[in-house]
Amino acid sequence: MSAVIDNMDKIFNLSLVYATFRSASPIIFAALCAAITQQANILNVGTEGIMLVGAFTAVAVSYFSGSWIIGVGAAMLAGAVIAMIIGVGHVKYKADNCAIGMGINMLALAITKFLLNVIFGTNGSFTSPDIDPIPRVHIGFLENIPVLGTLLNDWSLMEWFVIVLIIVLQFLFYKTVWGLRLRAVGQFEEAAKTAGIKVNAVKYQAIFIAGLIGGLAGAHLSLGYSTQFTENMTNNRGFMGVAAMYFGGANPVLTSLGCLLFGFADSVGSRLQAYGIPSQFVLMMPYIVTVVVLSISMAVKLSMNKKRQSSLT
Repeated sequence: MSAVIDNMDKIFNLSLVYATFRSASPIIFAALCAAITQQANILNVGTEGIMLVGAFTAVAVSYFSGSWIIGVGAAMLAGAVIAMIIGVGHVKYKADNCAIGMGINMLALAITKFLLNVIFGTNGSFTSPDIDPIPRVHIGFLENIPVLGTLLNDWSLMEWFVIVLIIVLQFLFYKTVWGLRLRAVGQFEEAAKTAGIKVNAVKYQAIFIAGLIGGLAGAHLSLGYSTQFTENMTNNRGFMGVAAMYFGGANPVLTSLGCLLFGFADSVGSRLQAYGIPSQFVLMMPYIVTVVVLSISMAVKLSMNKKRQSSLT
């Protein structure tokens, strides 16, 4: 512990800002995936599975095609296919969201492990110099600017894109007719039907778009955040995204702020490990934050519901 205190300036420094955002970026993608379906009142428990399939597809296609663009595109399509399985199960056959989502997660874990063995003849992980990673953006004029150079240079292209995606989704949800219909379906489904909105079509649209973003989350994880595929490499980031979505009330901006808490915990934990803090405690930190975030968000919701009920009476 004394070593940690003596090196506080090395743990909490300027580079921690980027490390936090870098760790949070895959979770932000996952949270946005969950936020889209939640706006239509569909809890996307299968986010973890969508991400995992996307991560494997991105690496496999990038390896064989030599193009990260094709890999990312294939990952997004794979994510959409998995998401539509959830959509058909929920919308058409009225399956329970949690049941079908957990089924998708287990399927993704098994099928990626199987394909890793069949296609690449290996277990555990696969990496190769033939995998084309998502490029990093180097801004030349920032090299000589101390603070901005440290904070903004050499980001992965997907780390820049996630910021754009947050803004776009915020606009779509709250400033467009489509967003109004999506929220109407999620909050007042019967009223939406009365108004002539095709409820099932809107739900399928939300699920399909969420699948594209979930696949992109996996692609970023395997081609941007790292350049490999590892069994179960999502490591519960999908569930963290769902927790952050609850924290932010499915609002893209607030949800992303919740994701930064997970990124901060992960980044600080990694640095603490270098100073003798037990690895078990470090690995536990993001999950502690998940429990705390869910507890706070649920407590706030319960408080708001009580106030609403008291005002009605």
